[in-house]
Amino acid sequence: MYFLLEAEGFECWLVNARDVKNVPGRPKTDKLDAVWLAKVAERGMCRPSLVHPDLIRQLRDLTRYRRALVQDRAREMQRVEKLLEDAQIKIGTVLTDIHGQSGRAMMEALIAGERDVCVMAQLAKGRARNKIRDLEEALRGFFTGHHAMILRMMLDNIDRMAAQLTELDRKIEAAVAPFTHQIGQLVEIPGLDQIAARELIGEIGVDMTRFPSAAHLASWAKFCPQVHESAGKKKSKSRGKGNPWLAGALGRIVFGFSRSDCFLGARYRRLAKRRGPQKAIIAAGNSLLTVVYHLLSDPHARFHDLGADYYSTRIDKDRQARNLARHLQAITGQQITIHDGQVVLHTT
Repeated sequence: MYFLLEAEGFECWLVNARDVKNVPGRPKTDKLDAVWLAKVAERGMCRPSLVHPDLIRQLRDLTRYRRALVQDRAREMQRVEKLLEDAQIKIGTVLTDIHGQSGRAMMEALIAGERDVCVMAQLAKGRARNKIRDLEEALRGFFTGHHAMILRMMLDNIDRMAAQLTELDRKIEAAVAPFTHQIGQLVEIPGLDQIAARELIGEIGVDMTRFPSAAHLASWAKFCPQVHESAGKKKSKSRGKGNPWLAGALGRIVFGFSRSDCFLGARYRRLAKRRGPQKAIIAAGNSLLTVVYHLLSDPHARFHDLGADYYSTRIDKDRQARNLARHLQAITGQQITIHDGQVVLHTT
């Protein structure tokens, strides 16, 4: 209904039903609901939800379907490995990727009816030829015509999805052509490649005026803790349920820079030590969204890494020494003080 009215030139608001819910305990009819909605809109008690323009929506459909295809292809590849193991074929323990040139040639030979392990092992290419003996042992199994029929279907499905992914990449490349500058800004962030940049633009768009601040963007993405306070007491709450596609993209980006030598990587590792990896992912994702917000808000902005030593260079060494001395005092029972950088033990 929203898109039909939008196509006719109407200015529409898509409002969350939670914000316009009728007061409980009152009679509920269609007529009273219409009256209540009119009152809510008249008095400014509702706010429009974020609806991206048509170009962003088309890009979002393409990037989401691409990710779904990648996941489906990965599942089909896992089924191939399970089928081979069912036939006692263990080439996955020898080859890094059974769907590479060597593994694919061996699977095609199995489907064609070849059962001589020496002949199939000679199909190895590149560095895999150094493992001929191991491949001969791994290919010795109980592969039947039943396995060959199912394997043929699985490989055809993988090839079909690979062709669809190639076509989708061409469509996505054409869809992101108007946003080439924004993608160039985003790919400067460590761990964020072209695919991740396209997914981010497809989910949050490029118009940051819809968000008053970077904190609003993080709150909309539900990459921040919820505030729940009652009678002066604050209760711990996990983050809310946001956009799962955006959360998945942010999670993969955080995993990409978690071990890198950059500020975001250092922030993740610093928090993961104390709070655990899950909370560190949310905090690092919050910082990432803040960076993305400022980059997309200013066409001339460029990413500047603060460096992996950002936190270590700002540590108050005297304060850290006092804290360590206090912990040692609690463990050993001795009175420990720090004087001119030297540890002084006071024995009783």
